[in-house]
Amino acid sequence: MSMDHLLPLLALMGAASYFQTVTGFGLGMIVMGAASGLDLAPVASVAMVVSLVTLANSAVALPGKLHHVDWRAVGAATLGILPSVVAGVLLLDYLGSATSGMLQLLLGAVVLYGGLSAALRPAPLRRRSGDRSFFVSGVFGGLLSGMFGVSGPPLIFQFYRQPLSLVEIRCALILVFTATSVTRTLFSAWQGQLGADIWQQAALAVPVVALATVAARRFPPPISAVATRRVAFGVLVAIGGYLMLPALLRLAG
Repeated sequence: MSMDHLLPLLALMGAASYFQTVTGFGLGMIVMGAASGLDLAPVASVAMVVSLVTLANSAVALPGKLHHVDWRAVGAATLGILPSVVAGVLLLDYLGSATSGMLQLLLGAVVLYGGLSAALRPAPLRRRSGDRSFFVSGVFGGLLSGMFGVSGPPLIFQFYRQPLSLVEIRCALILVFTATSVTRTLFSAWQGQLGADIWQQAALAVPVVALATVAARRFPPPISAVATRRVAFGVLVAIGGYLMLPALLRLAG
C-alpha cells in the first residue's frame, strides 16, 4: 500500500478508535465505509485489519472498566451473534443478488426509522430489557454482519435504549464487538487470509489506535448523556441511509 493511501487510512482508524471508545461502537463501520468510499484499500483487507485493531482498541479501553459490564446482556448478545453470522453468509448465497437487494432496502428502512424515532426520544427505557431481547438483537446483528458486513445497528439500538449509564453501555458494546472480531480473525486465519501485508498494516495501525483510545479515555468530549444518545441514534440514521442507497440504485438500474 502506498503512503498516499496508508496515511489517510491510519488517520481514519485513529479517529474511529476515538469515537468507538467514547460511544462503544463505530470503528468498523466508520473505517469500512470511508475506506470503501475513498477507495483507500480493498474492502476485504481493510475488514481483516479492522478486526485486528479492534482487539487493540478493547485492550486499551476496557482495563479497569470491566466491573461496569452487564455480563448477562453481553453473554446473551454474543450467543446470538456468533451462529447468526454464518447463517447470514449462507442466507445471502441462497437468496441471490436480486432478493438480497430488496432485503437490504427493507433493513435499511427499518434501521433508518429506528434511528429517527429514538433520536427524537433519546430517554432510555424505564426498565432493563430481558436477556432474550439481547439475544434477539445479537441474532439480527449477526445476520446483518454475515449478509452486509454491518453488525452494529440492532446492538447499538438495544443497548442505548437501556436504563444503563453511558460507561456501562460503552463497555458492553466494545466487549460484544471484540468477541465478533475475535471470531472473524480466527476464521480468517483458518482460511489462510492473514497474509504478511495484513499483519504489517495492523502493526502500523495498532500504535495509532492505542494512542487514540488513551486520548478518548483521558479527554472525552464534554457532551451530556442525552447528546451522546442522540449521536448514537444519528449514526443509526446514517447507517440506514447507507444500506438503502446502493439497494435503491441497484433496483433503479
